[in-house]
Amino acid sequence: MKKSTIQFTVSLDDNNVPEKIEWDASEKPESGPSETKSISVALWDHNHKNTMRIDLWSKDMPVDEMKRFYIDCIGGLSQSVLTATGDEFMAKEMDQLCDRLAQHIRTGK
Repeated sequence: MKKSTIQFTVSLDDNNVPEKIEWDASEKPESGPSETKSISVALWDHNHKNTMRIDLWSKDMPVDEMKRFYIDCIGGLSQSVLTATGDEFMAKEMDQLCDRLAQHIRTGK
């Protein structure tokens, strides 16, 4: 069986706030760690029927980029819902939410 590894390294300040986040993966085209400003990981616990989430961002992550990051996450989840379940209604609703949130960012309303 083939295995793939994804690794996150988080450097924290004295108050345990992320200063630097790096990631690496065995399947990544370029070798060595790459820096990122934010990560969001969700895991499904099938025994307890709930989700564990890990959301981290570095203290120098701009707020406007953070908002864009979360809109992109929802958009990606929309495609995943469609691919994994075939639920076109749910995917469409999520896409429409992304459109409304993007408009909110553009207009400030």
